[in-house]
Amino acid sequence: MMRRRMRHTTQKSQHTERWLVSYADYMTIMFAFFVVMYAIAISKNEDFQVLSDSLEQVFEKSARKQEQAGTGVNGTGILTDRVTPENDILYGESIRKDEQGPELLDGQSETSNIDKKHLGKPLDSLLTKLQSALIDEIRDGEASLELHQDWLIIELSSGMLFSSGSAVAQQRAKEVVALVKEIIAPVDNYIRVRGYTDNEGIRNEMFRSNWELSVARATSILVELESLGINPARMAIEGYGQYSPFASNDTAQGRAENRKVVVALSKYGLPPEPKQNNDQPMDVAPEEPAEIELPSNDNTIKVIQLPHGGIRITTRNEQ
Repeated sequence: MMRRRMRHTTQKSQHTERWLVSYADYMTIMFAFFVVMYAIAISKNEDFQVLSDSLEQVFEKSARKQEQAGTGVNGTGILTDRVTPENDILYGESIRKDEQGPELLDGQSETSNIDKKHLGKPLDSLLTKLQSALIDEIRDGEASLELHQDWLIIELSSGMLFSSGSAVAQQRAKEVVALVKEIIAPVDNYIRVRGYTDNEGIRNEMFRSNWELSVARATSILVELESLGINPARMAIEGYGQYSPFASNDTAQGRAENRKVVVALSKYGLPPEPKQNNDQPMDVAPEEPAEIELPSNDNTIKVIQLPHGGIRITTRNEQ
């Protein structure tokens, strides 16, 4: 009986939560490890930075040489100076690594003065509305629409808009611009009106070069949009002349395709003007203190100076 009781007591005294000790040690080590890593990350000491670059270099070599399984990395793998930054760190995402040197990629050379802090109306919804509004012009080949990166491109043929060598908008041009205006007027997206020409030389009493002709045609369309109520702060003019062709200038069809005016809508919009706070209380004249009459039997005549500059003559006692 005594032996059975001792055995039962021994079983009860065994520790069943010893794993907590190992777990606590593990958590303490991990905490210390991450504290050290965080201290290295925020440290500006050059020695720590060299060590960080060294570790990065070692792991990068290990990943690139998987065929050396079991042999490790050749060399010491320890640097004595900082690693030279890569081109993508220096120039960002706008370059392509090439033996010929960094080259700007398409879409990364945006130079238009557009504030990219406020998004305008989604371009896909505007595209659908413009397709319905310009369905006849698109079918006849006088207009085309394209959604390209951050721009909605509306191409209008110069043959429909202007006479040869002229920048005076025809009646047909005003009708088409009015259709475009109905779609783009309610939104706040930036607008760039761009003029293009072919490479046929021009020199008359109005224009000395295709540069001036392309700018004058873009200006004519912009002025027409402004007269229809488009906010001029949204718009700007770009003239490309003959130096940004869409097709070859060797054929008449190609030259006709290069003569156009483009109305480009940006996905970014003009930031709204800050609202003026009209809830400020207006200046209110201070109320005059009410006169207090005190009972008195004194009937002498008294002269009282009033707040607005006048006087009052009375026989009553007033404070």
